Amino acid sequence: MDKLFNIINIPFGWVLEFLAGLFGGNFAAAVFFFTLIINLALIPLSIKSQKSSVQQTRIKPKLDELKKRYGDDKQKYSEAMQQLYQEEGVSMSGGCLPMILRLILMMSIYWLIMSPLTYLMHIDSATITEATEALKALGSSGSRAELQIIEAVRNGSIDFPEIASKLDTISFNFFGIDLTQTPKFSFDIFHDAQAIWIMPIIAFLAQLFTSALSLLMQKKINPDAPSMAGMMLTMPLMSLFIGFTLPGGVAFYWACSSLIGGFIQLGVQNFYGPHKMLSRERLKELNKECDFEETQLKKLNGKTAE
Repeated sequence: MDKLFNIINIPFGWVLEFLAGLFGGNFAAAVFFFTLIINLALIPLSIKSQKSSVQQTRIKPKLDELKKRYGDDKQKYSEAMQQLYQEEGVSMSGGCLPMILRLILMMSIYWLIMSPLTYLMHIDSATITEATEALKALGSSGSRAELQIIEAVRNGSIDFPEIASKLDTISFNFFGIDLTQTPKFSFDIFHDAQAIWIMPIIAFLAQLFTSALSLLMQKKINPDAPSMAGMMLTMPLMSLFIGFTLPGGVAFYWACSSLIGGFIQLGVQNFYGPHKMLSRERLKELNKECDFEETQLKKLNGKTAE
């Protein structure tokens, strides 16, 4: 799996390093603008997915008619549905490929953000493995969380001069918050509250905003769709829970990705909304009908002249 993601992560790592250099080695700024660039690059996929959803909405009445016609005969319904998709020029899997590509990229970027020693500072794997073992000896879970290694090197828990020398070039500070730290939740918020708690909370709010926006857009596309209000809270709550188990840099990336992706999706929805696209489709159909009638009229006039 690492080798597969390395095909994407190694060149992405150089881009992230370049961006960090532009902002004086600031890790947070590099992550934000890197996430912005990736989401902008994915706009064509978002448009393709949006168009596919609208096309599905356009032919929905015809699909409902097929269901009534064939009833419980699933085989005939399936055959008729495939024929309808071909006639209407609609791909049955049109929205799947963009989603799969986006998922692969998002997973790749997640590991990129989790592994700044490998992809941003280019520390050799043997040193990282040795540092991971040192973390295990201190009672860490032993997972290859490179942000935790950075935190341990900085506070002197483990001694790795090769890593320490590279840390001078990168700042993981975000308005006084160390993004290498992992939040430690406590119900005694008045005594045990930490500044790093802000990161999973921001990730939660950003995901909540994106979920609400997605639900609103789905309702516009398909008003008859079942309510997904439960899912709207599920994903943000998962972000909040997981955010308290991972370094703050990961929660920061989630927040950036949710907010940037949400606003871009809002823009795509504005320009390629279902009503606008369906109106364009109807206009094309009317133009074709007019052209056909005009052709028939010319033929009729030609015969009359003879």
